[in-house]
Amino acid sequence: MNRPSATAFLFVTVFVDMLGYGLVVPLLPFYAGGLANGALLVGTLGSLYAAAQFFGGPFLAGLSDRVGRRPVLVACLLGASLAYGLLGLAETLIFVVAAVALAGAAGGTQATAQAFIADSTQPEDRARGLGLIGAAFGLGLMAGPLLGGFLSLHSLQAPALAASGLALANAAFGLFVLPESLPEGRRFRAPLLRLDPFSGLVRTLRMGGTGPLLLAVLFLNLAFAGLLTNFPLFSGARFGWGASENAFLFAFVGGCAVLTQGLLVGRMQKRFGEPVLALGGLITTALCLALVGASTSGWMLYPVLGALAVGAGLAIPALTTLLSRRAPDEEQGRLMGGVQAVLSLALISGPLMAGAAFDEIGVPAPYFVGAILAALALPAVALSLQGEHIAQEPAGAPKKT
Repeated sequence: MNRPSATAFLFVTVFVDMLGYGLVVPLLPFYAGGLANGALLVGTLGSLYAAAQFFGGPFLAGLSDRVGRRPVLVACLLGASLAYGLLGLAETLIFVVAAVALAGAAGGTQATAQAFIADSTQPEDRARGLGLIGAAFGLGLMAGPLLGGFLSLHSLQAPALAASGLALANAAFGLFVLPESLPEGRRFRAPLLRLDPFSGLVRTLRMGGTGPLLLAVLFLNLAFAGLLTNFPLFSGARFGWGASENAFLFAFVGGCAVLTQGLLVGRMQKRFGEPVLALGGLITTALCLALVGASTSGWMLYPVLGALAVGAGLAIPALTTLLSRRAPDEEQGRLMGGVQAVLSLALISGPLMAGAAFDEIGVPAPYFVGAILAALALPAVALSLQGEHIAQEPAGAPKKT
């Protein structure tokens, strides 16, 4: 990770991944046009990306244990470029569906980038490296809706074509400058047929100590999964917001996430350790999701969602770091692929859950449900940390022998 080119490539790779997702998902109600006449239908379209990623992400991350991180990352970017180009040229809903599915199937960038960092950092420095990925995640989340909002004023196709060009340019950059982080001697020759998400998830659960943490990751991401797809419907129904208002709010939230994961995570990790960051971030997330549902004015969403971005920005890299310590060096890709499978399951079911809650219970229901789910992640993390040295000692503290 001392190579500036590698750091820049990983940052831009995850940024492009989230940029494309941020471009596509908030605009799904507009891409779907007159067909998207219910929150559940919009949630179903949002789940399609995650369903494709559920199969593609773990396979690609596991494949990176076998062939190396560099070729997988470049291939993912090429696939994303093709998918967003297809979306930009699509004139019917069928082509929109095909483009979103292809983008999801090529979505192994984040897990593979996390494995690259796990290859290249010491355990005590890993949270800072993963925080870099989180910053790119937040920046993409910020720029995607913002870029989509501005470019959609020109045409609905312009945002997707811009994402396609950026992904293609980054693939070329990685092809020429990215070093390989996983040498031949540390590669894990897993059979290709065992790189399906189910085998990878079972393998991850058998690594020891991962079960409660994966459950916490599932609950946290279920709480968030309906946010991008459902929030435009929530803000429109409660405050009369349109695409531009949502774009500016997502940009603000993404900026808070960038500041948190780019500047705060490394400093706070050294002072408090990952367990404190994970538990504190989950508490903040649960409270803020409940406050979103209770908001009575649009301006209230800015401080509440800003605090939500900080809470999640602390919890997510802390949970990922705790998980990374439970896998051997040669299987970091499979571990992150298992985590990606859990994320994809949340992204499949979360939008459906949020859409059904919105339609059947009421406008704020998805956020109250999300608050409950985030709160349920707290005992799962506490269970994982019980009786372990990691629960009492911050990362980087001298280990007892």
